[in-house]
Amino acid sequence: MSNILTIGEGDLCLTLKLPETGMPEIVAFGSRTPQVDDPLLDIERSSRNNGMDEAMPSAVLLPTGGMGYFNWPAISGHRDGRDFIVQFSQWTSRTEGRKTILTGCDAVSLIDLEIILGTHAGGIISMETRLTNRGAAPFQLDRCAAATFLIDDSEVAVTSFTGMWCREFQMREEMLGNGVWLQENRRGRTSHDRYPMLSLSGTQTSFAVALGWSGNHQIVIDRIDDGRRLVHLGELFEPGEIRLAPGETYQSPTAYAASDSMAFHAFLRDELLPWPKGRMSPRPVTLNTWEGNYFDHKVDHLKAQATAAASLGIERFVLDDGWFGRRDDDTTSLGDWDIDPRKYPEGLGPLVDHVTSQGMEFGIWFEPEMINQQSELFKAHPDWALQIEGRPRLPSRNQLVLDLTHKDVVEYLFEKIDAVLAHHSISYIKWDMNRDLTHVGGREGCARTSAQTHAVYRLMDRIRDAHPHVEIESCSSGGGRIDFGVLAHTHRVWTSDCTDALERLEIQRGAGLFLPPEILGSHISASPNHQTGRRHSLAFRAIVAMAYHLGVELNPLELTDDERGELSTYIETHKRLRSLLHAPGANFQLEPVDGRYVWGAASADRIAVFVAQGPQMVGEQPAPLKLPESVTAYGGKWRVASILPAAPEFLRFSDGQRRLLKGDLAFDLDSLSAVGLPLPMLRPESAFLIELEPSNGGTAHG
Repeated sequence: MSNILTIGEGDLCLTLKLPETGMPEIVAFGSRTPQVDDPLLDIERSSRNNGMDEAMPSAVLLPTGGMGYFNWPAISGHRDGRDFIVQFSQWTSRTEGRKTILTGCDAVSLIDLEIILGTHAGGIISMETRLTNRGAAPFQLDRCAAATFLIDDSEVAVTSFTGMWCREFQMREEMLGNGVWLQENRRGRTSHDRYPMLSLSGTQTSFAVALGWSGNHQIVIDRIDDGRRLVHLGELFEPGEIRLAPGETYQSPTAYAASDSMAFHAFLRDELLPWPKGRMSPRPVTLNTWEGNYFDHKVDHLKAQATAAASLGIERFVLDDGWFGRRDDDTTSLGDWDIDPRKYPEGLGPLVDHVTSQGMEFGIWFEPEMINQQSELFKAHPDWALQIEGRPRLPSRNQLVLDLTHKDVVEYLFEKIDAVLAHHSISYIKWDMNRDLTHVGGREGCARTSAQTHAVYRLMDRIRDAHPHVEIESCSSGGGRIDFGVLAHTHRVWTSDCTDALERLEIQRGAGLFLPPEILGSHISASPNHQTGRRHSLAFRAIVAMAYHLGVELNPLELTDDERGELSTYIETHKRLRSLLHAPGANFQLEPVDGRYVWGAASADRIAVFVAQGPQMVGEQPAPLKLPESVTAYGGKWRVASILPAAPEFLRFSDGQRRLLKGDLAFDLDSLSAVGLPLPMLRPESAFLIELEPSNGGTAHG
């Protein structure tokens, strides 16, 4: 059957049937792939109970309405009220490398459609759409989803993420009902409360999806007439935002599906992230100056902090907000990207040279997309801010948004950023974006959210092209712009502005489902914490941060001698384990049980297990810790090699537990999935790292 196509292999495959007229039918999606010559695939379904004489397939890619499909349409538009129905036919397919491109056309509305399906590292399937207006008049596109996936179950649980500033990636699970499940984001950035990532679990099929887009988005799960569900992902348009001139094409973002959320790790590591020289280098331990200094920049003091940081084993020094214009607080100078001569009378050169002389990389903070009304740039170009004639400007965090769809704005920003990078040894940008977008209107008064998002991507790429050795961190009030769209242009995300270790347990657990640990910035901050006021031990703060892209968010000159020694130990341990913690396929994390969080990484010669107790336990003692089969599959005899800190905050432990933790007992690794490690109870808000090694001192199989 030449009209049957299968995309993907292994745990996730998409089998399609190309029709004579209508949208491609999803025959199967998941791990089970039908035989392409099976006669069952040729059987047409009987008519539905809607009075129509011919059946209309409902499990299709990007369904369109108006011709017998009565569910949620994934594509819709019109020409001033006409051509509001699109029906594609004459489907063809071609292969270009790892992509399969399906092409259909509508001879009546004169619209062409391409559906681009790709296969990627980690068993990922991607989908995107291109819709072209072949007519002589403009076509108003109201909706054009990037992808449709099928979950072959009537009973489905969906896990999504919500949250807010300083409390990102909070997981919520719910059972789907009979109606449409809808998530829409209109904040103009990924948002803190509606991430474009979902996991879906049914009795027969489970998979995860993510949309590669940082602007407004829409995810719809629609129950079709036979009880199965279609999952649509795409950009959300403002009214009139996408109006295609004759010959013009709309290109959707890319949507991705994986057999489970952790499968995305390999794809991000190996394919999506744009590493300099094509591969990730070891993630340098970072000192970020924000919480240690805020806007108080004194060159000699910063040099002293850099010297102290280097002595701790820190490898990258990032100068945060406050170095430019007359930036003494957050009310002024955004847009004035010239070095402040009051704070840096000799420019940034002396500080940069001192940092690099200590063997560290130098990084710097920018917020290119924003402007303060109290700035030289706004005085000169008030029209450069996004605005709609007749509507009031709406500052947020004392700032407006620059119109990056305006060529002069982009040229100005590039020249300013390029000048700083070209004249200093800078290898890292912390790219911030601290507000949602409102009244996003261009000079002609039309909505520009989509164009603004594309413009941000282009500016990032232009800076990277000019300075290919420079890495970019996506920060947006912490975790407000974390998605597979911005990650195609950046190298790290600031997971949250909240550095409180207790809050970070849940934030990092949620983010870690879709994102590998080495791109999640996690910093050891001061106590009491600057966001929550909580006081935590250095051990708890460090253990919670160590498995990720480790950093320090404090003034190292304010540490005591004992704290410096302790912090050096944690940094040294992280660097020793970094190749394991950030190794492809090595990571694992368990569901929290009674407030106990467990995560880590494993190889044939070393297993690192992080254990943290958040709130006080309800149980009298913790259940034995059972590690996943991906870890215990290494087999052989193992023992405890070390624990950190040397004296964790255990409430009580037995002689047997003492012997276990001292490394006196060798045990079968298989037992950790059947019996488990009988670890002692931890005090609330405390943690420790336990390392396991083969008891013979070699590898488990050697």
